Amino acid sequence: MYGHTKDRRVRGRMFRKWFKRKHKRAESYQLSQVSDGGEDESADYLDDILFQSIEMDPCTSTSELRIFVGTWNVAGRSPRGSLAVDLDEWLNLKDAADMYVLGFQEIVPLKTRNVIGVEDPTEARNWNLLIGKTLNEKFGCPWSTPIVHPISSENYNYVQLSELEPEITREQSRTLQEKPNSVSKYKLIASKKMVGVFISVWMKSELVRKYNISNVKVCSVACGIMGYLGNKGSVSVSMTIERTSFCFVVAHLASGEKKGDEGRRNHQVAEIFKRTAFPRSSSDDDIPHPLTILGHDRIFWFGDLNYRLYLEDNSARQMIKKLDWTALQEFDQLRREREYGGVFQGWKEGALEFAPTYKYSSSNCNRYSGGLPGRSGEKQRTPAWCDRILWYGKGVTQLSYFRSESKFSDHRPVSALFSTQVDVEQSTNPRMVSMHTILPAIQTPKEIMQSNSDEEASSTFLSLIVKDFEESPTQNGSCIEQIDDSGCS
Repeated sequence: MYGHTKDRRVRGRMFRKWFKRKHKRAESYQLSQVSDGGEDESADYLDDILFQSIEMDPCTSTSELRIFVGTWNVAGRSPRGSLAVDLDEWLNLKDAADMYVLGFQEIVPLKTRNVIGVEDPTEARNWNLLIGKTLNEKFGCPWSTPIVHPISSENYNYVQLSELEPEITREQSRTLQEKPNSVSKYKLIASKKMVGVFISVWMKSELVRKYNISNVKVCSVACGIMGYLGNKGSVSVSMTIERTSFCFVVAHLASGEKKGDEGRRNHQVAEIFKRTAFPRSSSDDDIPHPLTILGHDRIFWFGDLNYRLYLEDNSARQMIKKLDWTALQEFDQLRREREYGGVFQGWKEGALEFAPTYKYSSSNCNRYSGGLPGRSGEKQRTPAWCDRILWYGKGVTQLSYFRSESKFSDHRPVSALFSTQVDVEQSTNPRMVSMHTILPAIQTPKEIMQSNSDEEASSTFLSLIVKDFEESPTQNGSCIEQIDDSGCS
């Protein structure tokens, strides 16, 4: 397995000469006691000693990755106008994260033609353009960002290390010619759209180069009308960073505040758990990846989950006026699902220390819908925390959880910043180093050192042998230089 028999014997003899001289006073290491089986067995034995001496157990360290997770129901509106300012405020770029994982709902109006028609990638592309521009322009790299290829329910975009050159428009090309040294601060890792549900995952370019990012996969689950249309459902991204697997699930669940509507939401959650899958493919690498949501190390579930309050409208509004978020949380449906054996039992969420995010009267309005008697054409909705971010798994610490104040839609965007642990493998070979790495050919130690001078740091063991031989040339050097198939003993 590690070379021809002749090479093994020669390497064994070289090592035995050194080993014998170093341990001739230690009876427990006398090689004569293990040479009764013949020359080949001695060589094999010494090879075994050598392998045991340099065996490399997997060595891992932990790195911190700061992940920004955000969710926003944009009520079918296209990304234009003053939204760039709102996006900048939402992404909190003053305290930039390592990764941005953004989930959107209703990026297209939930009309029949959008729900049952062919997927149109236009709005997803426009959102990715705006996100990339916002992330990178903040750091002096305007437009130097990848544009996603057409996105459908069957594919996604993943920026491979070998494909970091973005596809650019004429406008971007001119910008890059003016700033030839500009480099994107963030790269698009994955993007996925299903009707109005959309996810966009970005990572700092330096970390894309630094970490081994593998097995990036996506999945969509439609569980809206009749249980199988995409007006409601989820899109998910699975990826492995070094030795830690991540899953990001963006969901838009059933609406409604009537009694029993929470049961429809719970059923959809169960369907998403059951039907989300990341099957293996022929293009996968050797690193195993989870096949289901709960198989991942770190899981984030976020979106317009639509859980409401078990509370009358007037009572809820009174608590909101008092800013009594602690009392209001006691009536939150999602909290009960987490704490009392529901579909999200065991999942975690930060404290809700901000006002309910839904439903506002209209865009450019800071007033909750309803509550004004006699106002015609306005839906009566009890305010609720519909937009939420949950997580599951160890190695996750939430640093912040807040809402932004954009009036772009009838929902307020919500975001959370997390510190997550990533297990990084230090050893390039978790098993063991071949003897060829130490003694690659039948050479004198001096020749070996000369041919591997640039790898001196990785040849410490060999350097020790050579140093000992060079210190005693009359005892060992002449014998080593004369090694051939007949040996020198």
